[in-house]
Amino acid sequence: MEHPINILERYWRFTAFRPNQEAIINAAIDGEDTFVLLPTGGGKSLCFQIPALAKNGICIVISPLISLMKDQVLALNNKGIKAMAITSGISYGQLDTLLDNCIYGNYKFLYLSPERLQQELVQDRIKQMNVNLIAVDEAHCISQWGSDFRPAYKNISLLRQIQPSVNVIALTASAKPEVVEDIIKELDFIQPKIFKQSFARPNLAYMVYHENDKYYRLETILKKYTSSSIIYVRNRKLTVEISTFLASRNISSTYYHGGLSNIEKDTNMAAWSQNQKQVMVATNAFGMGIDKPDVKTVIHFNLPESIESYFQEAGRVGRNGEKAFAVILKNNSDAILVKNQFLNVLPTVDYVKQVYRKLCNYFQIAYGEGEYETFDFEFTTFCQTYNFSSILCYNALLLLDRNSIITLSKQFKNKITLQFIISNATLFNYLETHQDFNIIVKSILRMYGGIFDHVTKIDLTKISKKASVTESKVIDTLQQLESDEIITLNLAKTDAQITFIEPREDEKTINKIASTIEQQNKLKQHQVNAMLDYIENDSVCKSVQLLTYFGERDINPCGICSVCTNPKKNTASQDIHTTKKRIIQLLEKGDKSSREMVSTLNCKESDLKIVLKLLLEHNIISMTPTNTYKLSHI
Repeated sequence: MEHPINILERYWRFTAFRPNQEAIINAAIDGEDTFVLLPTGGGKSLCFQIPALAKNGICIVISPLISLMKDQVLALNNKGIKAMAITSGISYGQLDTLLDNCIYGNYKFLYLSPERLQQELVQDRIKQMNVNLIAVDEAHCISQWGSDFRPAYKNISLLRQIQPSVNVIALTASAKPEVVEDIIKELDFIQPKIFKQSFARPNLAYMVYHENDKYYRLETILKKYTSSSIIYVRNRKLTVEISTFLASRNISSTYYHGGLSNIEKDTNMAAWSQNQKQVMVATNAFGMGIDKPDVKTVIHFNLPESIESYFQEAGRVGRNGEKAFAVILKNNSDAILVKNQFLNVLPTVDYVKQVYRKLCNYFQIAYGEGEYETFDFEFTTFCQTYNFSSILCYNALLLLDRNSIITLSKQFKNKITLQFIISNATLFNYLETHQDFNIIVKSILRMYGGIFDHVTKIDLTKISKKASVTESKVIDTLQQLESDEIITLNLAKTDAQITFIEPREDEKTINKIASTIEQQNKLKQHQVNAMLDYIENDSVCKSVQLLTYFGERDINPCGICSVCTNPKKNTASQDIHTTKKRIIQLLEKGDKSSREMVSTLNCKESDLKIVLKLLLEHNIISMTPTNTYKLSHI
C-alpha cells in the first residue's frame, strides 16, 4: 500500500498534511468508522480521497450538493483519477451503463446523492462493487437538528447492509454536540474514531458594526484593506447594485449569483480568483469549494439566516493564517428584514400540499407516476400560472427538495427549437451574402438531420462548441435568421430543472413528511433567533459566542473582535467570562440555586443573572424542576 504522504505529493503537490488530516486518513485506511468535524477550509475532502486512493477498490461518496459533486469529480479527473457523479436527469439505460463502468472500469470514486440509494438498480450494482470506503459528506444532513436536514440521508445505513465489512467516514464543517451524537447513531458506528478540530480561528476578527449608512462603511473598509474580499448580500439585484457602487468609488469589483450563465460565472470567478478584481459581491450561491487563501475580509451586508451558514461563509477569510476580518453590518431594520425573509415565509403543511399538487398538474404527472422524470422548469411562469407568492412557493419547493420528494436543480439555460422554412438551395444563396452566419448554420445542419422537415430541439452548448463561438453569438444569429424568415424559432428560457423522486400520490406523499416540515420550521426559527442574539450581544466576545454555540467550552476571549477591542465593553466582557467559568466549576460539583451561587461566588446578584441568562441561552446549563441550575448533558 502506498504511503499517504506520497499520494498527497503526487496528486496535490503538497509536502505536509494539515492538522489532524494524517491521523484521520490513517484511521480510515485501518478500517475504523471515523467521524470528522473540521471547520470550513480544514481540508475534509482529502480525508476520504487519500484513503480511497491508497486501497484497492472504489469509494462511494454520498453528498447532497450536486454542484460540489461535479466540482470534485472534475478536479479528480483533471488529476488523472477516474471519478464519476450520478445526478438527476440520467435515464435508466445511462444509469445502468455508468454503474457497470464503476464495477469494471477501474473507477476510484462514485459520487451519489442520498436519493439515488433508494433505487434498487443502484443498490444491486453497489453489492457487486469492490468498495473500499464509504464517505458521507455534509453529514449534519442526517440529523433532524442539523442545518439542511435531508430525510434521505437516513437511507445511508442501507450501505452498511449492502457492504457490511466496509468502514464509513462521516464529515461535516458544522455540527452542534447533539448533531454529532445523531450522526454517529444514525450511521451505526461501532467504537468510532472521533476527530474534532476546534472552530477557533485565532487570526480571524469577528466584527459587528451598527451602521445607518452601510455603503459608506463598505467603502471605508475596502479602501483600508485593499486585499481580496467577499461581500455577501441577500439577493441578485444587490450584487449588481453594490458592485456598481464600488466601481464608482474606484474599487474594482465583480458579482456572482445563481441567475448568471455558466460563462458569466466562470469569467467573474476567474477575475476575482486571479486578483484582477478586489471584491466579489455575491449571494450565498457563491463559495462552495472556494479555497482562496488571501481573502482579507468577508463582509455580510445583510444578516445571514443562521450561525451555521454565517460561520461557513466567514470561514472563507484568512486561510493563509494572516489576520483577517469577518464583518457584519447591521442597522435597526435588519431584525425585521431577516424575520420577513426567513420566518414569515415558512410554508405550512397545507401550503406545501397545494404547491406539490399544482406542480404535478403543471407537468401533467398522472397519479402513481412521475418517478425520476425530469423537466425543465421556469419558476416565474409557474408562480404566475397558479398565482403563488414567489418566496413562499420557492420555500415550499426547497422543503420538497430537502425531503426527497423532488430534486430542484438551479440552472439557467435556453431551450431552443427551430425549423428551416426555406429550401436548401435558397438557404445557400442567402449564406453567400451572410458569410458571418456560415459556420453556425452549417454546424446546425450537420448535427440535426430533418431540420428542414420538422421542428427540432437543438443543444446550444454543443453548437457553440462545434462552431467555436459563444452561446450568445449563436442566439444572435438565430434571432437574425428568424427576422429574415429563414427559420421559425422558439427560444424559451428556464432557470431550473425539476426531477420527481417519488411517484405522485398527492395528500399521501406530503402527509408522511408533515411532522418533518413542522420540525424544520421550528429549527429555522431557532436559527434565526440565535443569529439575532449574536449580533445584539455586545457584552461577550464574538468568538466566544460562536464557539459556545457549537458546544466548545472554557474559551478565552479572542482579544481582536468588535467586543474585545471596544474599551467600554472590554472590562465587562472579561468579568462575565470569569464569572461564567466559576459557575461551571461550581455546578460540576452539583446542582445549585442562584442564592447559593451568590453566596459561594461572592458576586452581585444582578451580575450573576446576566451570566446565568447567557449560559441558559447557549444550553450550557439548564433549570431543574426544583428551580436550581445544573450543567446540561448533551
